[in-house]
Amino acid sequence: MVDIKKILYPLDFSECSYAVLPWVLALVEKFQAEVYLLYVARDLRYFAGFHVPHTSITGFVKEVGEAAEKMLDEVCEEHLHGCPIFQRQVVVGEPGEEIVRAVDREKVDLVIMGTHGRKGIDRTLFGSVAEYVVKNSSVPVLTINPFKKAKQTS
Repeated sequence: MVDIKKILYPLDFSECSYAVLPWVLALVEKFQAEVYLLYVARDLRYFAGFHVPHTSITGFVKEVGEAAEKMLDEVCEEHLHGCPIFQRQVVVGEPGEEIVRAVDREKVDLVIMGTHGRKGIDRTLFGSVAEYVVKNSSVPVLTINPFKKAKQTS
């Protein structure tokens, strides 16, 4: 039998990432696993060549990280109070790369994430994070389409 002890749940605070949460909680309960929440603040220093002062970008990334910590607090308080064990972290970088790094660094057994996240220009500029993770993760990745409802069985 497969033993899943640690589940990575990367989230971007979009409605889509919250739609995945019931699946995360169900599998955490089923396997009595630890859940590891990860938010990746995009490293905007990449855009520093566009004549934006480096200090402005660094300050903005710091503020995004602080806001993400507060939002993770809310997620933990509102949704994870029933989880026996969870960890969380905010990192700065490219989301797909940081998620794949976290898999190895945290000894994760399974990644659960949505097939959709941020839309519009984020998607155009940065591509699909889920696709990158599926192609590069060393562990299984369960992707959930947040727009499809689970069939109820009676």
